[in-house]
Amino acid sequence: MRLGPIGALLCRSMFLAICLPGPILIVAAMTLDPPRSPTDFWGLLAGGVLVTIAGVGFGIFGWRLVTRSRRDGRRLSAAGVAATAEVLAVANHLGGEDPGLELRLRISGPGFATFEADTIRADDPALVPGALLPAIVDPVDRLFSIT
Repeated sequence: MRLGPIGALLCRSMFLAICLPGPILIVAAMTLDPPRSPTDFWGLLAGGVLVTIAGVGFGIFGWRLVTRSRRDGRRLSAAGVAATAEVLAVANHLGGEDPGLELRLRISGPGFATFEADTIRADDPALVPGALLPAIVDPVDRLFSIT
């Protein structure tokens, strides 16, 4: 899936927002007036630190995921060649919130050796073994996208 500039901005804004609750808890612990009991103070402070670590880690992961997706899309647009992906095998994929199909593909085209790869696609009755799908491949590193 290609991510445009508006989608990238929205995704990055969401990942940035994920980083904010932890520092807010830390500031709340430090500036509450009147001061809370030591138990409340240390609880807020510890919670803020833990949420900051988790939120910043997830935020950085998501930010890098968006950046990598945009970079791969630009690379395929610039250096990609038209190819054909033949569906070799289809299996149900139950991971995540969106179940779909796990496809085993044989991808061939001009300028690179035929190779096999796996991908996950939305459920579609047309995705059966032997089906041919259009693809774009970067011949240098075999980065591909099914179009």
